[in-house]
Amino acid sequence: MTAPAPAPLRVAHIGFLSDPAGRPPAQLLAAWPTLVDVAEAAAAAGARVSVIQACAEQAQLRRSGVDYHFLPFDAQRLEDRARLATLLRELRTQLLHVHGLDFCREVRALAALLPQLPLILQDHASRVPRLWRRPLWRRAFSAADALAFCAAEQAQPFVTAGVLPLRTALYAIPESTSRFTPGDQQQARRLTGLHGDPAVLWVGHLDANKDPLTALAGVSEAARQLPDLRLWCCFSAAPLLPQVEERIRHDARLRERVRLIGRVPHAQIEQFMRAADVFVLASHHEGSGYALIEALACGLPPVVTDIPSFRALTGAGAVGALWPCGDAPRLSAALQALAAGCSAAARAAVRAHFDREIALPALGAKLVAMYAAVLERRRWAQAATQRGRRAH
Repeated sequence: MTAPAPAPLRVAHIGFLSDPAGRPPAQLLAAWPTLVDVAEAAAAAGARVSVIQACAEQAQLRRSGVDYHFLPFDAQRLEDRARLATLLRELRTQLLHVHGLDFCREVRALAALLPQLPLILQDHASRVPRLWRRPLWRRAFSAADALAFCAAEQAQPFVTAGVLPLRTALYAIPESTSRFTPGDQQQARRLTGLHGDPAVLWVGHLDANKDPLTALAGVSEAARQLPDLRLWCCFSAAPLLPQVEERIRHDARLRERVRLIGRVPHAQIEQFMRAADVFVLASHHEGSGYALIEALACGLPPVVTDIPSFRALTGAGAVGALWPCGDAPRLSAALQALAAGCSAAARAAVRAHFDREIALPALGAKLVAMYAAVLERRRWAQAATQRGRRAH
């Protein structure tokens, strides 16, 4: 007689970030794809997922096997805390997955409301807090059973600052995934106008962290050996735009080869990535790297900086190439090396890596494995505590 299948694990994904634009629930789901993609990944892998999202408008939606609950939440308001606790009990929640590390008061309130539930915090590009805020963070982190980062080494600054207990379990899990797919490159070039040999694509802000000036210096140097290279830059925020334009103006190799496209609707980025030969970013810090995730989904080989999240997403450079932050000559060398290997096979290898490590099924499997491990760790700790009590 076949044993009945175990009941699915009931997980609550909790987002305390209130939308600054105040969009209603349906619009918020469209604007924040990560909220949807992570929940659907875990649900597709077998978890029973409910998303509880802070929102001025109270509502409930169900999409693709996930229940979404929108409600106001202020950690200082007793009625908001009671409403959240009641909902979590009604959902028969077994584990809490909180998005973001910056919501210390909310996390402490949540842990006090339901101390019996394991609690996971997932990083979304948080920075170590200033000294005066560290005690608050330390208390919030002490309530967590586990923390998830894109790369486990991203936890080290928090450990060094004394806000993350050494006993806390750490998991390396991408912040999100992408639904972009590879496509016909020539058709994409006709649609976008991209050209070049290689056609190099930048998708990112023009700011100090993204470091477009180093990228331009590396492209200029690479153009000595790659005369048909073209760089296409898609960006929104651009505090360094005047410096970027000046750098291009004063370099004949860049004037001929760089196109500053500016803001592009997100849906069109997929076609730009299909059209390009190489993806480039010069970031010094990233929580994960959404644009890099999208490039990998399109099979676009990346030439990106050697930082923890980019190492994790590329399999330590197993696809594409990594280069040191701020090192234009190394970027030039990486561009030249990758340009020599541009091929359909290289693009297929990038997509295969994405499917294994980052695609919806892969992300879901990692999430559900983390949930199971955290639950088992909590059960083991409770059993150890009970044995200790009996012994005394």
